[in-house]
Amino acid sequence: MLTLSHLTRRYGSLTAVDDVSLRLPAGARHAVIGPNGAGKTTLLNLVAGTARPDSGRILLTPPGCPGEGNPAEGSGTAKAAQAADITRTTAARRSRLGIARSYQQPSVIAGLSVLDNVVLAAWRHHREGRAAWRRPSAGRRLRETALAGLETVGLAGLADRQAGELSHGQRRMLDLAAALAGKPRLLLLDEPAAGLTDRDIGRLVTLLRDIPTDVALLLVEHHIEVVTALADTVTVLAAGRVLVSGGTRDALARPEVREIYLDAVPASAETPAGCSAPPTGPRG
Repeated sequence: MLTLSHLTRRYGSLTAVDDVSLRLPAGARHAVIGPNGAGKTTLLNLVAGTARPDSGRILLTPPGCPGEGNPAEGSGTAKAAQAADITRTTAARRSRLGIARSYQQPSVIAGLSVLDNVVLAAWRHHREGRAAWRRPSAGRRLRETALAGLETVGLAGLADRQAGELSHGQRRMLDLAAALAGKPRLLLLDEPAAGLTDRDIGRLVTLLRDIPTDVALLLVEHHIEVVTALADTVTVLAAGRVLVSGGTRDALARPEVREIYLDAVPASAETPAGCSAPPTGPRG
């Protein structure tokens, strides 16, 4: 579904992302980890369209194309021909193409109600555009859909409260509800567990596990236990370059990965039972 080909992004003399290639099939559960300054957030910015690469390409395969869900299906040339080059596409256009994003600090509109935050996010993706805001019937459907989304993240009882009154954990859940309101094909998550209590991390993991399997997740996270609970594959960045990429357990067991994390990666990358309250992982 998503192909990153030799992406490089520089800021003056600093190369934040250095020749990174990555492929996500539909429904992937892929984590990007590494020490602070490794280029993880910059990589998400490049995918989301809030930053532009100095070189490289970003390809997005339209839904339903042959081979989209299976990396081994079809030739690389055929898949490339089916994919759209979105390297220079705006962030707004990428959002309409099905790429949603959450940030390290939850992005909510403090002066709006919890419900209206999600309604606004859903309206931006409505097929009727601005007309949906003016038509009462469409507005009612948007509010019903938004309320269902709040129910999913456990915030339905706070629908009428102003978003600025929520706790950090509640704002994180609202941010996710808003990101999911547009029914994305790819969800980019930038340290979603940052600042959460153990209890809230458990709720977050449960929520992300329940996301439909046709929605791909690209996750940046410092909590290794969250990574092992959610990700099937892991890419490890160091100084902007790919150090290791592969299956989660195998990648985390590599000596060079354990060295980066100062032996904080568990010797066995088993997921704690239920991941209901994972301990805080290393922050690099």
